[in-house]
Amino acid sequence: MRCAGYDRATMLSQVNAYGSIPSPLENGFHLGPLFFHAYGIAYVFAVLAAILVCRWRWARIGGDPDLIGEIALWGFPAALIGGRIYFLITTPSQIPPHWWGPFAIWQGGLGIWGGIAAGVAGGFSLLRKRKRLSWPEVMRLLDVAAPALLIAQSIGRIGNYFNQELFGKPSTLPWALEISPAHRPPGYGQYATFQPTFLCEIIWNLSLAALLIVLGEKRRIRPPGLFALYVAGYSAFRIFEESVRIDYSVYIVGMRLNFWIAVAGTLGGLIWFTAIQRQARLQLQRA
Repeated sequence: MRCAGYDRATMLSQVNAYGSIPSPLENGFHLGPLFFHAYGIAYVFAVLAAILVCRWRWARIGGDPDLIGEIALWGFPAALIGGRIYFLITTPSQIPPHWWGPFAIWQGGLGIWGGIAAGVAGGFSLLRKRKRLSWPEVMRLLDVAAPALLIAQSIGRIGNYFNQELFGKPSTLPWALEISPAHRPPGYGQYATFQPTFLCEIIWNLSLAALLIVLGEKRRIRPPGLFALYVAGYSAFRIFEESVRIDYSVYIVGMRLNFWIAVAGTLGGLIWFTAIQRQARLQLQRA
């Protein structure tokens, strides 16, 4: 068995010489005494992209684009807090062993489920309590935000690339991702290249975002139907992603915790979408 493992590791190294995705040597850069983490920079650009896309889509349907910036001021901090809390709860063993460990989002990162839930809750609180938007307007805003969130998540995954995380099982494909020995999970030290799940998610998210924009333009989908499809579509990909990831996770019934969250999100999103559209059809029949 050891010989077989060694042969495979040797083969992986040979394949790497002909084609693979190299990982960055550093996960950021120094500017004087300061070190800027690529993970944090990616999230800054992700938020800016989400704001721009939301402003464009909201203005196209007659909304005030300046409202989007106000929502971001509430939603982004809430998303950071919610995402980090989710990470701390679901992967406590991965918290850096320092007093500042729980706050070091560049080590371990954020849990997307907690980030989206908290961000939406923060924005919802602003819209209903301070801006007093009607319920239908809030639902339309959710549909506006759905593609923007996917684009933001895609940009955020670039931060995972710089951190050498979010990869899958060992792979010999030409687009396999090189991972340095320090970042390889226990039991995988002999392998050099792995499935680039971060890249697969980027492609999926951008494709889904484009699909949602087209559906919003070409189809009569009752809000927040696009947001429901976002929940279902993103979760569906995470079912695949969680089945190939090999980094640390809490396991339930033999599968990663986030696998089950993704299953629930996929089913819940599809049921939600169906219920929304069914209600719309019934109202049209009664009219």
